Amino acid sequence: MAPRAQAGPTPRPPDFQQVYAESALFVWRTLRRLGVREEDLEDVCQEAFVVVHRRLSDFDGSATVRTWLFGICRRVASDYRRRAHIRRETAVEELPEGAQAPEQVEVVARKQARALLDRILEELDEDKRAVFVLFELEQWPMAEVAQAVGCPLQTAYSRLYAGREHVKQAVARARAEGGAS
Repeated sequence: MAPRAQAGPTPRPPDFQQVYAESALFVWRTLRRLGVREEDLEDVCQEAFVVVHRRLSDFDGSATVRTWLFGICRRVASDYRRRAHIRRETAVEELPEGAQAPEQVEVVARKQARALLDRILEELDEDKRAVFVLFELEQWPMAEVAQAVGCPLQTAYSRLYAGREHVKQAVARARAEGGAS
């Protein structure tokens, strides 16, 4: 009987601090784009990294760390949305007065555009949203997106197309409403 070939030593799981240092911004952006409100991001991001810390020893390397992290973010954001009371208003203590400096106008315009995108992303179902966020916003290759969301490549492309169409129509509606008022 021939001896079995050795597969080599079992790979060590990545170091938590290294994963955190290299991925914290990605996790933050991903959670934000998957529907976590700005004021809850710190707590939900911490929840995600608690899961990462607890499950890091289970990481088997069959996917990239980034793909594995996205799966964790997707579940944590889904749990958050199920239990969160969504408020669409933002409280302010005082109304702004007077003219704004040009750079303030740009900052306000960016915030408004980001808020519009967040509202539009909330309208997408979870599968289309995940593909749209990873491909369009995070700029992942589509093969990696398909692996991260657990679907065939063509299905991922189909979800991307449907998500793009929804975003395009929602932006057109928002412009029409903004122009009408």
